[in-house]
Formats: sequence, C-alpha cells, structure tokens
Amino acid sequence: MSELHTPVKVGRYSLNHRVVLAPMTRLRSLQPSDTPSPMMVTFYEQRASEGGLQIVEGTAVSETARAYLGAPGIYSDDNVAGWKKVTDAVHAKGGRIFVQLFHPGRQAHAELNGGQAPIAPSVDSEAQLVALTKDGFVPATPHRELGIEEIPGVIAQYRRAAELALEAGFDGVELHGANGYLPDQFLQDGTNKRTDVYGGSIENRARFLFEALQALIDVWGADRVGLRLSPSGEWGSISDSDPSSTFGYVAKRADELGLAFLHVIEPRIKGDDDLVKGADPVASADLRRNFKGTIIAAGGFDQDGAERIIKEGNADLVAFGRFFASNPDLPRRFKDGLPLARYDRSAFWGGNESGYIDYPTWDEQQTTSQAS
Repeated sequence: MSELHTPVKVGRYSLNHRVVLAPMTRLRSLQPSDTPSPMMVTFYEQRASEGGLQIVEGTAVSETARAYLGAPGIYSDDNVAGWKKVTDAVHAKGGRIFVQLFHPGRQAHAELNGGQAPIAPSVDSEAQLVALTKDGFVPATPHRELGIEEIPGVIAQYRRAAELALEAGFDGVELHGANGYLPDQFLQDGTNKRTDVYGGSIENRARFLFEALQALIDVWGADRVGLRLSPSGEWGSISDSDPSSTFGYVAKRADELGLAFLHVIEPRIKGDDDLVKGADPVASADLRRNFKGTIIAAGGFDQDGAERIIKEGNADLVAFGRFFASNPDLPRRFKDGLPLARYDRSAFWGGNESGYIDYPTWDEQQTTSQAS
C-alpha cells in the first residue's frame, strides 16, 4: 500500500491520507479589505478531499502586518465572513483546514500599512528586502527596531487573529515561523542583535516565537496549533551562525508543548525558486531527533520522495504546493498512478482565474476528451 494513503492522526484529527495542501501565497484576495474572494473559495473547495488536510496561505494578523498586495487577512469581520465561505466549502467535502498566521516584520512596505515603518527585532540597513505593492515587487520600506514595550501588542495581534480564525470555522492555526518573517527574525542571530530578554542566547531569541505560539495555544489548545520552520531558509536575508542548535532547541520545546504538527521546509527550496537539483531532504530528519510528534515535510517533493521520507520515519505527512496548484485532485492522482498536469509559474503570484481555478480534475479531463 502507498505510504501516502494510510491513515494518520494530526493533533485531534484523524486523516485518511498524508497528502497536504501547502500554504501558497496566490494573491487573489479582495482589495482593499484583504477578504477572501469567490475565486479563493473555489480554489480551496477544488482541492479539498475526504479526510485530507489543507493549510491556508500566509494570512496577515493585522492591518499593519501586510507585505504582499492581494494576500488575505484575518483581522476584521469582513475577513471572517470571507473565510467562513472557504471553511464551509472545505468541510462540505470532508476536509480539514488550518490557517497560517503571518506577520512579515521587516519585509513590508509603508504603502501597505497605513504609512507605518516595518518593525523588526533589530535594524539592518544592509538587508535585501522586498514587498509587493501596486508597482510590483519593490524594496521594502526601511524598518525600525521594535520597542520591548510594544511586543505584547504584537503578540495580542496573533491572539486576536487566532480568535477570529476560530469564528471563521477553521480546524486549527499554524504559526508562520519561517521564511524570514517576524518570528524567524527574532529567532535567528543574523537578524536579532538585541541585548534585552529577546536577544542574545537561543532561549532569549526564541522567546518571541514561543510567546506568539502560546497565544495561539491559549485560544485553540496545543493539539490544534502547528508551527512552520525553515531551518536553512535564505528568503528575507535571514541567517544564523548555528542553525542546528537554534532549530534543535525550538523543535525540542515545541515537542514538549504537544503541538498538532511541526511543518518543516527543506533547504533544497530557496525562496520562490525551483528545487535545487540532486539535494536530499535533510531538515525533517535533523529535527526529528528533537521533535517526536507529527512532522509535515515540504519543499520539492514528488510522489516517490514523499513515500520515501514517510517510510523512513522522518516525516508523517508531506505538503505539496506546485503540484497541488495544477492538480486539484492530487491525492487521487497519486493513489491511482495518474499523470500530473503541468503548472504555470507565471500565474503563481496574482492574477485571475487562469492558472488558478481552471485546472480540471482527472475525471473532468477525461469527460472533456470524450466529448471532443
């Protein structure tokens, strides 16, 4: 039997298979409200499967946590109403859906955030940072150091977003602690030069991440909260002098909390680039030594690679982005050994229905072929 099509437990939920829809920033929300659009409802409904798990794209926790024009939010009643249509559609097909809660920190632009400068644990004027505005990708607005007295307010934004996600009918939440965004900026010593209780030692640098995580747990319970990490990520000029120790510490503490899952991005994926050819998945295997709970691996997997990492025990589920983008019935195609449709990279970052919700399922494809 295929490893991908055996039952698995994720927190309090029982799933029928291990093929996860990865969070993908597709930039199709309604503007200026950041509310999920009808297109987004269709996108997630198409990719829902009985007993399968989806993780929704990075979703801004506040109006001042916006980095990509067109990305959704979870900070208003309108946002909640929009997401409720998504969760209802997914649940109607028997699927489970978590939302990824996101704060960009220094990777932002004042134009998107009411004229406010982006925040960061420390100032680094040499960092190469971008944001996506109406003019496309542009250099991020120069950031400022977050005052220690301001940190509780940012944590409160995560807590409020978690409360709104509960209202919206999600099954859980994931803290986006990867890709050089705010929790990652605090965690890694290449971006965190603070000398207070949020800087210096690994324990101090991890403090912000675990305070944000605890805020989500307070709302949802640990078994409905996940954490995403990118131990070798480079997006957003992120770096650490000893990533093995830093991320090993985070994995161990996360394991003690009893989270629903740890979601790990493999280092062979660098930002928005394609797979680094010939590179094996190593991050999940490394963190497995400290995290004994459920691991979701992501980053450049095909079916064979996914089967292998699960069989080896280094991950329990595998998240797919690009293949799921162009194959709304991906779990079925894997199960039945069906060919995969090619994806259109030009449609990844914004646009209309084309390259987003116009990919047919295998059955739809066959019906069309027979009709012609």
